[in-house]
Amino acid sequence: MKITPKFYKYRRQIVIVFYIGALGGCYRPSSPTSLGKFTSSPTIEKLRTRVDLVLASVREQRELNVDVHAAWQVLHGMLAYGRDFPLRVQGNEVSAVDYLLEGGRLNGWQFSPGDRLDNGRIGLRAALDPGSSRGQGHADQWLAVLAQCGLPLEQTLRVQGAEYRIEDYLAQVQRDLPHNAEEEWSWTLIALTRYLPTDTEWEAQDGSTWNIERLVTSETQQALSASACGGTHRLIGISMALDQRRSEKAKMTSSSWGAAERLVRESARLARDFQNMDGSFSTNYFQRPGISSDSAQILATTGHTLEFLALSLSPEELREEWVLRAVQRLCEVLEETQELPLECGALYHAVHGLVIFRQKALAL
Repeated sequence: MKITPKFYKYRRQIVIVFYIGALGGCYRPSSPTSLGKFTSSPTIEKLRTRVDLVLASVREQRELNVDVHAAWQVLHGMLAYGRDFPLRVQGNEVSAVDYLLEGGRLNGWQFSPGDRLDNGRIGLRAALDPGSSRGQGHADQWLAVLAQCGLPLEQTLRVQGAEYRIEDYLAQVQRDLPHNAEEEWSWTLIALTRYLPTDTEWEAQDGSTWNIERLVTSETQQALSASACGGTHRLIGISMALDQRRSEKAKMTSSSWGAAERLVRESARLARDFQNMDGSFSTNYFQRPGISSDSAQILATTGHTLEFLALSLSPEELREEWVLRAVQRLCEVLEETQELPLECGALYHAVHGLVIFRQKALAL
């Protein structure tokens, strides 16, 4: 479902919008057409002001309503803005995060009681609804979003009248890992490394032993070209695991962590090598050059790529000219489309990239 600006709903004009495929998926870009026009990088001060204005505009002008929008749309907004993301409920504007934590109902926000855990509590299991425009499209996606909203393990959430904690949800995710038939651990890594040390080991429901390094190894070995959104989600999960590993001052000498670091650095290099002259990133992600005049496609590909870079590069690297030009181009696209409905996956991943970039590279 496309997210419509508040003021757009009252206009009588018809606008043809080319947006990104089906609601639950990501657009697969076409072949490159041209290199575009070179865009110089702005000053840090001007870019800071521009990013702040864009972030405020998206938050204030695009309204999500519990009677219209589903969990897939709302959770993407929460990813970008955290507890500050508003949701319209019965005419009132509330925090989407708090609304769900307090037991609010939302189409696609589906859970069931899990197993009895070792501590005697009951786990919490989120329903998987791949390919839909409503529910959880990827394994452990909802927990990854809640983790990135900064919720602590002891945070309570009400589901169908029962009270759980984030730690109950996390424990169930750990137990259910063998049931992930796709072996897609992108969002699992995000969630686990937000809450657990990277040397954590545990026993799954079937008695098998798991650890975070095993998930990193698996993700590193997957083909980015065959992964969701050009492999950016896999790279984000790996980057966040690496970041947690470094924060622990832990050794990176094993082949798994070394391979993960090389993949992230090589992907960042390819993003730079394939960058278009107008500052946008390749519509073919990390595979080959590609450019488009379709704003929705630019938003999806450049937005996802910037999100990965913002999470993986250092503040000093993020202030390099090539990254600043990409941020400037993304701001330009969001400004140009402020009166148009946009597909929310592309929109809020792009915004999340800008939020992280703002925090790391433009902090005063």
